[in-house]
Amino acid sequence: MNSMDVEVIRTAMDWMNRGHRVVLGTVVRTWGSSPRPPGSLMVIRDDGQVAGSVSGGCIEDDLIDRVKRGELALRLPQATSYGVSADEAQRFGLPCGGTVQIVLEPLSAQSMLRELLAAIEAHRVVRRRLEMATGLTSLTAADSDDAVRFDGQVLETVHGPRLRLLVIGAGQLSRYLASMAVMLDYRVTVCDPRDEYHEGWAAMDGVTLSRTMPDDLVIAMNLDANSAVVALTHDPKLDDLALMEALKTPAFYVGALGSRRNNDARRLRLQQFDVSAAEVARLHGPVGLNLGGKTPPEIAMSIVAEMTAVRRGVAAGVALTEWSGSSSACATSGV
Repeated sequence: MNSMDVEVIRTAMDWMNRGHRVVLGTVVRTWGSSPRPPGSLMVIRDDGQVAGSVSGGCIEDDLIDRVKRGELALRLPQATSYGVSADEAQRFGLPCGGTVQIVLEPLSAQSMLRELLAAIEAHRVVRRRLEMATGLTSLTAADSDDAVRFDGQVLETVHGPRLRLLVIGAGQLSRYLASMAVMLDYRVTVCDPRDEYHEGWAAMDGVTLSRTMPDDLVIAMNLDANSAVVALTHDPKLDDLALMEALKTPAFYVGALGSRRNNDARRLRLQQFDVSAAEVARLHGPVGLNLGGKTPPEIAMSIVAEMTAVRRGVAAGVALTEWSGSSSACATSGV
């Protein structure tokens, strides 16, 4: 669950506390191109106020009108679909004939939003189960699987922080990278055993500073497939220590700052430290997409851009106009 969806939950709780009827909408399935992925949330207040989005603006107005009129989810959860026919897709502006199915849930004390928010803020991953026939909900511990499951009778959604980023080095570039990663809902740890780089990090929300040696920290963090590691010190004594352990983990992204020549030399060094050729081949170095950036914030942006592309399975260098995925559908279609 990302920070936007956490704000949706907080908003829903505030509206309920003020006596409003509130309906929660969750995207449960999409077909074709869809502006918002399964799991996206939106809340609609009885007077038409909204927070969040289930379609990037394509169908929100119709949902608001139907909820205000009491046509949807008045007492029990209800599923509705948009874009089933070509005419409907055109009417609601769904791109490329896409279809989206949404579960609408009237919220109450039994919705367990307070408990859900508390679990997320405690950095726990939980599965929320909603019974369509009764509106009853329950929360259980979950793993990092973020799949939405809906069989018409039960809706299950997974919530909580799952992405982690370990940054080696606490210099200026690391501050920009950490800030951007926090906005993308990463739990960020910055590792730097050098005391002279520690000033000011305590004030950064969502970032943990570690003075542990990089190789020890990588092992201790038990990195999984939702983890990324970026080495930024330019000091092989620190960067290489982290990389030689990180490349052996399931981390989806491992990158290192430096020129192509320096990274070629780094790859040779790593193979001397029991890192296999296949593991070395996973290294993204020079780190980041080639966006032509020169300044620290521009370089940080290129790094999070490449991390996002790798996580989403998009080939580097694919332009928005060439990408047919849901994230760019509205942008390229003018929706």
